[in-house]
Amino acid sequence: MSREVTERPQTNVSHGAAALVFLAAAVVLAFPWASGRVTVPWDAKAHFQPQFAFLAHALHSGQSPFWTPNVFAGSPQLADPQSLIFSPFFLIAAWLVPEPSFALEDGIVFAMLAMGGLAFIAYFRDRKFSAEGALLCALAFAFGGSAAWRIQHTGQVMSLAWFPVTLFLLARALDRRSAQWGAYAGVAAAFLVLGRDQVAFLEVLVLSAYAVFRVFSDDAKISTAIAPLAAGAACGIAIIIVPLLLTMELASQSNRPAIDLEGALRGSLHPAALLTFVSANLFGTDGPLANFWGPPAAVFGSPDLFLARNMCDVYIGALPLLSLIALTRHGLPSNREISFFSAAALALLLYALGRFTPAFALMFHIPGVDLFRRPADATFPLCAVLAILAGFGLNVVANAPSKPPLRYLAAALGVLFALAIALAWSKDHLSAALLPLAESAGFVSLAFLVIAFAPQLATRRYALLAAVGATMTLDLAFNNGPNESTALPPQNFDVLRADTQNDTIALLRARLAATAAPDRRDRVELAGIDFHWPNASLVHGFDQEFGYNPVRLRLLEDATGVGDHLALPDQRVFSKLYPSYRSTLADLIGLRFIATGVPIEQIDKNLKPGGLEFIARTKDAYVYENKRALPRVLLATCASRVDFAQMIEDGVWPDLDYRASVLLEEPPVCRHSRPEEGEASGARIRSYGNTEVVIDADVPRGGGYVVLNDIFHPSWTAEIDGEPAEILRANVMFRAVAVSQGKHEVRFVYRPFDELWRRLTGRTQ
Repeated sequence: MSREVTERPQTNVSHGAAALVFLAAAVVLAFPWASGRVTVPWDAKAHFQPQFAFLAHALHSGQSPFWTPNVFAGSPQLADPQSLIFSPFFLIAAWLVPEPSFALEDGIVFAMLAMGGLAFIAYFRDRKFSAEGALLCALAFAFGGSAAWRIQHTGQVMSLAWFPVTLFLLARALDRRSAQWGAYAGVAAAFLVLGRDQVAFLEVLVLSAYAVFRVFSDDAKISTAIAPLAAGAACGIAIIIVPLLLTMELASQSNRPAIDLEGALRGSLHPAALLTFVSANLFGTDGPLANFWGPPAAVFGSPDLFLARNMCDVYIGALPLLSLIALTRHGLPSNREISFFSAAALALLLYALGRFTPAFALMFHIPGVDLFRRPADATFPLCAVLAILAGFGLNVVANAPSKPPLRYLAAALGVLFALAIALAWSKDHLSAALLPLAESAGFVSLAFLVIAFAPQLATRRYALLAAVGATMTLDLAFNNGPNESTALPPQNFDVLRADTQNDTIALLRARLAATAAPDRRDRVELAGIDFHWPNASLVHGFDQEFGYNPVRLRLLEDATGVGDHLALPDQRVFSKLYPSYRSTLADLIGLRFIATGVPIEQIDKNLKPGGLEFIARTKDAYVYENKRALPRVLLATCASRVDFAQMIEDGVWPDLDYRASVLLEEPPVCRHSRPEEGEASGARIRSYGNTEVVIDADVPRGGGYVVLNDIFHPSWTAEIDGEPAEILRANVMFRAVAVSQGKHEVRFVYRPFDELWRRLTGRTQ
């Protein structure tokens, strides 16, 4: 494939020098986080830090991290794309460090972005594009656009980081028609796919299209591409097949097996957000939320859009913007590969805009699109592709035989700034926009000077490289630096430290220790306290009935009405089957302690005065006790047949003593004998681990059922005295096994691979 880009010889600057400048700039740009002054907030701390801590704790305690009992009454971590189990850098760190710090989590994310930037420099080197263009691409990719503004979305950022690595290796494999490099590309692509999110999905589409494009546009015979692509596919599939199948199985059992078109369109990027390419803080994105006026704010008349403000910022730098504009004037047709990425950028932009063009409705028919809820997530790969184009644009400007198109650039910039001013005026926010636009004009002027003198600087070794590095570092540090969306004080999240002195956590730990018993493992609920609280149980090792995760088992959501998280009081919703904290399901789930950010009556409107015992008012919460909470394990001697679906629909529980009775969808078998007076339940927990629970049962004459009040899931198996036993779905959402008279060891074991194999082979249990 021809890679001739310009008529002027390339500058004699090594790409190794570009890599060193990039790493130096990366240290400067990441320093606020690396120094510990700030940490990446929101999802990074509320969701991924607890997942990281759970993974490390499981590994260092000799337990399996494949299942957690600490949230959602039990959750399949192995199949969850956000559990970090299949994220190699986090997995290695969790194996090495027993107590992961905030700085470690942040550092891994920045290191992965740096990895991607270095891969882009290597890609530019192979294409014989200039080192200065490579540096511009790397910095725009790693510290611009969605990578900077949405760095708190750890999983998506990790998927993004693998894109340049995979592209570099895939391009080299096709350049050399090498099966070995194809295998390397397949491994990198596998790690990308293991993100199992929309960013990874879109990147796979782009990379697949790139491979097809190269096969049919290269000068080499098509047949010579078979070996590298086959090697890549074989290696990639070998790595991803099991995790992907597990996730597909979870999706089929989850609350969101698919997203409808209308649901997806609510996550569309408003066209006005594209003006953040010109001015990062045009809409006040990095200031107080009350001052933010950009889409989807009410002034845009788009209440049906559900995006956080930082999701709508795509600023990649003034110099990349000017390089992109220059590229539209000349240079685009001179390189077929760049023409491909131009088309890819247009497709990703149309995808991101969602409801605002007819394109997404057509794209929605592509298999897999309906698994994801936000078209705006396409800004991740969009900004990465624009970084490539910007780097190539600078390459063209610096080495073209003609002078840079300065008048064209000035006219285009004038139009863009005029559009921003007109929009601000039309929305009655001109005064708020003037300062950000003035600041942006300053950085644009600096970038304009770099473009204007690029040909002369390119003739002096390292001059243009230094100018690009300094300009981009200053620009991105000022415009994409720490703000409310990307950086907050670490002490804000102290409750997520294993050694926290938080009084609410200390109180809950003490109370849980006091109520512990051979048959008990009480649960708590953390509701309406703050965004980062719901998953604190993953850090501290106690069990919560809910938590924070967009993906939950459908059975739990149907029975309880639980949402993504419980950050605000009004996010705690109740179902017909679970109408109040004082209810049968609350008791069965073993909800003993409830910590709420407001008095509990403001959350539970059905709770009567005195329904729960008030324990304490801590700094963060009101803490209550439900003394009716049932033990984790019960021995039932009477079973009643019911229709669980009907119970969920009408919310009616049979009037039974659930210490001695169990509801099944099987024909009722009633045992008339009961444990002797004074026995706790006839069943006791011998050991309780993440993926194995062992129970000693002393069953009276006539037999009965050992009931374990953990969420029912088909990947759990049971043994009675070492012999396989069937797990029955009990009391709508829990587990039970039938046991005969006498003393027995009942063992519950999580075996996800067995269940996966059973499904693949079509065997019945």
